[in-house]
Amino acid sequence: MSGTTQENELEPVGLIRQSGAILALGRLSLSGGTGSYRVKATMARAARALGMDRHEAHVTLTEITATSHRGPIFRTEVTEMRKVGVNADRLMEIERFVSALPAGATVEQVEDGVARIRAKATLYGPWLNALFAAVACAAFAFLNNGGPVECAGVFVAAGLGQLLRRALLHRGMNQFAVTMLAAALASALYLGIMTTLLATGATAVNHEAAYVSAVLFLVPGFPLVTGALDLARLDFSAGVARLAYALMILMSAALAVWGVSALVGVTPDPAVAPDLSFALLTVLRLVASFLGVLGFALMFNSPWGMALTAASVGMVANVVRLTLVGEGLAPQAGAAIAALLVGVVAAWAAPRIDVPRVTVYVPAVVIMVPGAAAYRAVYHLNNGATVQAMAYAVDAGLVVVALAIGLAVGRMLTDRSWLVER
Repeated sequence: MSGTTQENELEPVGLIRQSGAILALGRLSLSGGTGSYRVKATMARAARALGMDRHEAHVTLTEITATSHRGPIFRTEVTEMRKVGVNADRLMEIERFVSALPAGATVEQVEDGVARIRAKATLYGPWLNALFAAVACAAFAFLNNGGPVECAGVFVAAGLGQLLRRALLHRGMNQFAVTMLAAALASALYLGIMTTLLATGATAVNHEAAYVSAVLFLVPGFPLVTGALDLARLDFSAGVARLAYALMILMSAALAVWGVSALVGVTPDPAVAPDLSFALLTVLRLVASFLGVLGFALMFNSPWGMALTAASVGMVANVVRLTLVGEGLAPQAGAAIAALLVGVVAAWAAPRIDVPRVTVYVPAVVIMVPGAAAYRAVYHLNNGATVQAMAYAVDAGLVVVALAIGLAVGRMLTDRSWLVER
């Protein structure tokens, strides 16, 4: 008897291959930036289609430990992924592929599907990606009470900052180092543009109003939102890891912003709201919110249909939030109501365009993440203004928690598997 024949008798060769295909699919899903609960569900659906009796997985930000069961035998495998990113188009392709897998699917079907999705190129090149980031941050600048000149400065600075960030990440550089370099470039460019305008007397601008907005393309929206939702599902290992990663990204960017502002002598304090009529301000906020969400969605490699849906949902929810807060409602209460609205509407809209919910509600909610408050907290902390730093940090933390609660409640109201544990 040959050695190969002996190995085939002793080892469940079919199970080994099936388990590997399921794990490859889970790794692909994790690389798209979705939450661990979605990765587990994707792997479990593929396992059922392949005839597995049971499939269990432990998923963190960068690792998957999965066990496939068939009869009395099982196989456990571990994989690690060092790159953390977001690819909404990939998540959509995976969702559609897994949903279409028939009972009794072959391992070749799963392997071919994984290979096809992995090989698909990103929808937008570096310059378009930078343009989308520029649009999103310029919209943020207006929502942070910046004027037309400030928005134009943010547009240029954020676009070039994102271009540098993408180029360095594609070369495999450390994410935290890349974040600091991109933040330093964007903030320095913005201040340089504004200082030049002031020096030439071309216009009088309050350039501090939108200073922080120039680096808001670095806000880790997907990890923040999916991490909070993982915690809502009691998946603490994944949720804590994602939130820790998001916090480190925010700290890296904030330290760079603080370093540049300390050299120039700029204080990134909030600006006074523009003196506009309620009707005009509401219209401009609708436009800015739409463009902001659209820019973030496209920056996450969303197809246009998905991005426009997210922008429409986020536009209404964000203006509702801003209006409620302007009427005196606590910011965290306004954020919770807006996130609940996003969660409920996304549950209705996403299936109608055949995309995962997460690809709709994350861009819609990212524009509500208080990135400016988080950066200001670090700025004041570095300057020794502990009381101001704590005030901004608490405000930012409460809003993030409120966004997570709103999304989780919306999911529970529209998805029974979130309401009842099985």
